Amino acid sequence: MEKIIAENLGTIVDVRTYGEFSGGNVVGSINIPLNEIPARIEELKAMKTPLVLCCASGMRSGQAHHYLSQNNIECYNGGSWLDVNYYKSKNN
Repeated sequence: MEKIIAENLGTIVDVRTYGEFSGGNVVGSINIPLNEIPARIEELKAMKTPLVLCCASGMRSGQAHHYLSQNNIECYNGGSWLDVNYYKSKNN
């Protein structure tokens, strides 16, 4: 997963609220709050996969991962957006 993030091989989706996202996020990530994921499933299916999901601690991204996996979308739980941001900035 670190390679996927560092080499931009997929799409980073932040499932935190809009307020949390605006307070800091991974450059280039897309904000789709967890509660909006079912309604925006077609949008998610159209994104470059694999999706790397992140939130504050990994709980909400874990829930999103479970849901999206059941809908045959290739994705990973990236955990905290700070960890994803670290991997993203390491090679840039």
